[in-house]
Amino acid sequence: MPALEPAAAAAPEPDPALATVPAAAAEPASGAGPVSAPDAPRRLPRAVGVALSVAGLLAVTAASAAVTVAVGRPDHPGQAVAAASPGAVASTAPSPSASPSPTPTPTPSPTPSPTVAPRPASTLQGSVSGGKHSGDLRYFLLPVPDDADPYGSPDGAMMTMDDIQAGYGKDVDIKEILDSWDFKDAATRTYRTRDGKTEVRVELKRFKRTDRAQGFADHSSYDRESFDVDGVPNAKGYVFKPEQQAYTGELIGIGVVGDVVYEVTVDVQGDPDKALLADAMKRTRDRLANG
Repeated sequence: MPALEPAAAAAPEPDPALATVPAAAAEPASGAGPVSAPDAPRRLPRAVGVALSVAGLLAVTAASAAVTVAVGRPDHPGQAVAAASPGAVASTAPSPSASPSPTPTPTPSPTPSPTVAPRPASTLQGSVSGGKHSGDLRYFLLPVPDDADPYGSPDGAMMTMDDIQAGYGKDVDIKEILDSWDFKDAATRTYRTRDGKTEVRVELKRFKRTDRAQGFADHSSYDRESFDVDGVPNAKGYVFKPEQQAYTGELIGIGVVGDVVYEVTVDVQGDPDKALLADAMKRTRDRLANG
C-alpha cells in the first residue's frame, strides 16, 4: 500500500512515518496460483522467496524480505516502524535507505493449475470528469487480460481500513495518516497470467481533492532509489531484485491521476524487467484517465 503528501515526509522531504512491509498474495478466483506464505509481506514489499513448482507456476514459499516504506501525515515527521504484512503501500519518505532482510532458502511447493471459468460481465459503473472519479472505484481497476485469472472476485474488492492497516506495523495508525490526507476509499485487484510467470496487483486510493492525492503520491516512497517509469508521466518506480534467480523479483510503481493514487506491483521470477511495470502502469493510467 502506498504513501501520503501535503505535509508528510516524502522522497524529497522527510516528514512521514516509516513502515516495513512484507509481501503476500491472495488466492486466485479460478484456481491456485502463486500463493504467498501466511506471514509473507503484502502491500509494499518485498522480495519474496519463490521457486518454480512442478506445474510450472510460481509458488511463493515461506520466506520474504522486509522493505522499508515511508508513511506520514502532512503535519508530522515520520518515525521508523515495522510492519508484518504482505503487499505494499508506499508512503511519505525522503529517500530509500533500508535494505531487505535476507530471505531463507525456499522449498518449492507444487501449485495446481488454475481452473479457467467463464468471466461474468461486470456491472460496475463509474465516470471521470476533470480528474474527479465518481461511481464504484473498482470500475477503474486495471482490467484482467484474457490470458490471466484474478484472485478473488473478478471485479476486485473494496478495501476496509483493516485491510489497509494489515500492510503496516501496529505502531502505525494508518487511519489517522490517511484521514490527514482526506482519504475517501480504496480498491484492489490481483491477477496472475495463466503461464504462472507474472502476477500483477493494482491498488487505487481515492481522495477528496486532487491536490491531496498528488501530495500523497509525491510523498510516497520505498527503501530503494526510484526511477522514472518509461512512458508514464507523473509516476515513479522501484525495483527489488531477488537474491537468486529462482526467487521472485518485484517492481512497484506509484502514480496519480486526478483524485486517485494508483500503485502497481509486478512479481516475476528472477530479475524483473522494468518494461513489465511500464506496460501495467500505462494501462492503469489510461483506465483512470478515460474510464
